[in-house]
Amino acid sequence: MESIDEKTENIFDIKITITRATNMHGKKAGNVLSFLRMDLNGAMLGESEKRAVDPIAEYIEYDFSRTFPCCNEVLPLSDIPHKPVIVTLTEVVPEKKKAEAKSVVLGQAVIDLLPLLQGECSFSSTVALHATHGAPEKGSTPAPVTKHPTLDVCVSASAPLLTEEQLSTSNLMKVSLETAYSLPDTFNQSFGPSAPQYICTAIMEVPCTAEKDQLLLFSEGQLHAGGHREDNGRQRKRPHHAHLAPGNHFLPGAFFHTQPIDQEDGELTSLEDREFRNEAETLLNRVSWDTEMPCFLDAEGVTRLRQKITESRFWPLEIMKSPNANEKSGAASKMQADEDPHIPCHGVAFIDMGRLLYPGVTHIRGAYSIQPYSTTLLLNKTRRNISLFKEQFKPGASKDRSGTATSSAKTNTGKAKDTKGHVKGAGNQSISSVTDLNGSDPIPPDRKAYLDFRTYIIIEITLTNPLIPKTSSEELARRVKALIPPRPPSSGGPNKAERAVLNFHKQVGNVVKHILEQYEELFGTRLKLPNGCNQEQMMAQLMGALNVSGRYFAFKEQIKPTVVKFVRDKMQQTDTFTEQQDLHEFVSKLYVDLVDEMHVALNKIYSNGMEDDSPDEIHLSTSHLRHFAREAQLIGNYHLAVQYYQELVVRNPRDPSHKFEWGNLYMQTGDYMKAKMCFHDAVAVQQSHQPSLIMCGVLAAMFNDFEQAETFLERATSIEPPSLVAWTLLGLVQDSQNKSILAERAFLEAKSLLKAKEASNQPHKSEESDMDEESDKQKCQEEEKTIAPTSHSPNMKQSDTETGDTVHSEPKEKVIPKSIYTETLEFLLHNYALEMAEHALSKELSSKGNHSFHLACVQFLRAEYCSAIVTLREALLRVEPVADMWALDGHCHYLCGSFAEAQGSYERSLDFPEQPSDTHLVLLRLGSIYLQEEKLEELWIAEEALTEANHLNNQNAEVWAYLALICLRFSKQEEAELFYKYAIRFNLENASLQKEVKKLQDQAQTRPLASCFQLHV
Repeated sequence: MESIDEKTENIFDIKITITRATNMHGKKAGNVLSFLRMDLNGAMLGESEKRAVDPIAEYIEYDFSRTFPCCNEVLPLSDIPHKPVIVTLTEVVPEKKKAEAKSVVLGQAVIDLLPLLQGECSFSSTVALHATHGAPEKGSTPAPVTKHPTLDVCVSASAPLLTEEQLSTSNLMKVSLETAYSLPDTFNQSFGPSAPQYICTAIMEVPCTAEKDQLLLFSEGQLHAGGHREDNGRQRKRPHHAHLAPGNHFLPGAFFHTQPIDQEDGELTSLEDREFRNEAETLLNRVSWDTEMPCFLDAEGVTRLRQKITESRFWPLEIMKSPNANEKSGAASKMQADEDPHIPCHGVAFIDMGRLLYPGVTHIRGAYSIQPYSTTLLLNKTRRNISLFKEQFKPGASKDRSGTATSSAKTNTGKAKDTKGHVKGAGNQSISSVTDLNGSDPIPPDRKAYLDFRTYIIIEITLTNPLIPKTSSEELARRVKALIPPRPPSSGGPNKAERAVLNFHKQVGNVVKHILEQYEELFGTRLKLPNGCNQEQMMAQLMGALNVSGRYFAFKEQIKPTVVKFVRDKMQQTDTFTEQQDLHEFVSKLYVDLVDEMHVALNKIYSNGMEDDSPDEIHLSTSHLRHFAREAQLIGNYHLAVQYYQELVVRNPRDPSHKFEWGNLYMQTGDYMKAKMCFHDAVAVQQSHQPSLIMCGVLAAMFNDFEQAETFLERATSIEPPSLVAWTLLGLVQDSQNKSILAERAFLEAKSLLKAKEASNQPHKSEESDMDEESDKQKCQEEEKTIAPTSHSPNMKQSDTETGDTVHSEPKEKVIPKSIYTETLEFLLHNYALEMAEHALSKELSSKGNHSFHLACVQFLRAEYCSAIVTLREALLRVEPVADMWALDGHCHYLCGSFAEAQGSYERSLDFPEQPSDTHLVLLRLGSIYLQEEKLEELWIAEEALTEANHLNNQNAEVWAYLALICLRFSKQEEAELFYKYAIRFNLENASLQKEVKKLQDQAQTRPLASCFQLHV
């Protein structure tokens, strides 16, 4: 797209009309004869005729108009935001003793043309007339001012300065320089009646078009004494006001507002820096500009701005101390005469512009440290090697500018080539700090003072439009919908599975009806048995009659389609079996389910509405099914877990959480394609299901489909409540693609959520702090009395007691450190996303704190049990242990076959007030260890542990089998037989456990026979 400033054929005319002046009062009482003068960029546009005030209406009619060209060399678009039209109202005062009248300036007004760059073709406004510096004449009696004088103005353009496309692609940047704090002594010496007066000047460069840069020169930094804070709501100043009345120095309706330090975007925001900043901003002297500089950027300028930030996110803001206006011209001439002039107190602050590339961001504000200026530092941080001040003071530099020292545009082509070549030659140099430059680039004392006093400056940058638009939640929802079409809601009434069961019940009822009809034909309606006929004979006779009449064959044919639907819709079995064993197991389960449903149907027929209170009938709730599925998953019985999840999905087809948990199972088994199907099904059921969207993004990243991964994760971040895990994973995915700025933004969002979460939990923690202190004191007293720590179990390793002194010699962290990565690790480990978990763990290991527990969790899931044990031991020495740490240690030893160590760890995990997250698995494995040891005193403990496990899940076949073993060892044969029947009923698949129960049952049966032989002997 062609630059706007280069379109010489698109020159527009701007017309300014001043209709009247209101509330005018002259230097002397009476009629006022006055005229207007209009100036732009130091050149006069014209003067109006002399007009007198209307004594009745109390206003002056001017109808003064001037037209001037725009979008040319005289007034390019880039100058419109910061070069207003100045209107001066002058009174003509007749002199009594002189022939000529005397002119006295009454006031000055400023007309901003900025609305013309914001899409308006014409506008009207009322601008204030402010008094100039002129003092009242001797003997004059000014009329009392009751109302402020104003001018009524109309501004119009011959055509819109920007087309709709240009308006949408251009931008308006406003750079506001506020205050510099903690000044060096060289600045503080400027205070006092005899001290020379100085001002501070700052300079910055921004692009405005494809080939032109704009220098922003803030030259009116005034030294102010400390002892108070800067006023909140103080008014912003115009960028250059040398020719303006004092009242026109300020921008109407533009004010500075204070912002909490923790919400700033710059440096010095940590807790350690806040005390220093509070002192500096309250007590110490400072330099204030409070100036806002607007800059117009066309489409190419916006593109170039975005490109320059991508290449180097740190932009220099140079600062210097310069003499006041009376001495400034001489000092400037002296510096221009030197080829390499010494710039007094030359410092530089590096503004981090990277945040402007965050999606949707239009505003940054913060404090930035001022460092001693150094060419090497400038090159390493910003990839440029030329000081803006030195360029400004070069001989002839003012001629190359556009005529103003405050803001100018310059061609960038030649300089860019020179800079590029210089950077290429120094490309191997690394970014170093100022302290590394002492040898190669000495720092003058007046610059080094910036480091000693930790001087910093506050700057604010705003844009009308973000450089990177933020994708709306509606657009993200549309993208997810395109990837995973939503599943239409089911119509009212039962679902397919429920209809299959109801149809089966209906067919059972039809069969019962026809059997009753056949029975009545043979035996009548009497209930008593006929003479000479028992029940078996009647059954045989009835079956024979059903076969002869053909009713039995008809029953089978009628019920076949119902059974097929039952298998397909209720049991969700549609694939053919390749293994005979699988077919046999399925047919057995089908038979059990059909018999159970037949009993349900018969109960409905003969119960007459009465509820079935049979203790053998087990009705499982959804919560029980979820618990059993999770337990089967933990102990490795994946086939049983799949059955539970199938039942959950059949019961609640519109609940996405069951599909999500089913996908979690396939993540554990490594079947990622089936896991992906489950997560996609969950999103299809509910498009805003946050955990499923996150896992869809994780799997997409695992398959290197980063575009889809970002879509899913961004959608997850846009759903309430905000997800810390989603933001962190989005940052990890973007970091893996070298999108450093976007990743940084995602991590910052996650950290803010973590901070808010910790703040919300703070009141609860403060209430418990007193209790924790008392318990810690008691522990310390007990430990002082104890010579060496005693083990909970005699089977604990000797190394634990030997290292007891080491445990107490080093202070332990109270809790496992929390960060955005640990929170994300817990989610990923829970869902067995090991590849992404390792990426998050690598980020966490690079930060401070002990992360051994999370490393051990990753090692455990990768079946590296020995490594996990070593890592856990390190964690137990450095971090205050929790129940899950000891439980994980027990699992590692149990799976390694070290049952004695596992027993000790399991027992310790159960001693904590907060039980392990997998208590049921801990109890089950602990009970099995007690059984293996066959210690009578511990069999009671095993029975208690297994009984507790049975309460948590009364359909676990292994728990029933272990309880049967305990009863057999205590010679409780009847209970053992009952428990073993329950184990068989719930499909006990552990062959070794079955063999052990059978062995003990045989021993129990032969024991009475052996005792009989002993009695006879």
